[in-house]
Amino acid sequence: MDYDTFVDQIAQRTDTPAAQAVELTRAVLETLAERLTGGEVLDLAVQLPAELQGVLKPGPDNEAAQRLGATEFVTRVTDRAHVDEATAHGAIRAVFTTLREAISGGEFDDVAVQLPRDYRELVEPALAPGAALRRP
Repeated sequence: MDYDTFVDQIAQRTDTPAAQAVELTRAVLETLAERLTGGEVLDLAVQLPAELQGVLKPGPDNEAAQRLGATEFVTRVTDRAHVDEATAHGAIRAVFTTLREAISGGEFDDVAVQLPRDYRELVEPALAPGAALRRP
């Protein structure tokens, strides 16, 4: 999936303009990169458009996954994107669903398995049968 399609999918799923969809996407991916191990971040990045790969590059401070619960994950996205909690929840679900479409099933499973059970509400919509096939 190319960058414009990725952003367009986020914009449609969140009912926001493209510029805001870019900010929401970056906020979610930056936070996700903090939650994943450095190796998994690199594996995910190579399957995304070049414009998003830089957001996911691990550094010395994030080689190990941070122990972020779902509540803290949402809070960080809220702060980074300067949106309310409901908008952050919708953006996180939209990004996970779009990731499901943009990357291989095996890679998506590798990402999902690193997330604790309290992320279920955020990730489950992307795991539903046909989720990656639906277009809003």
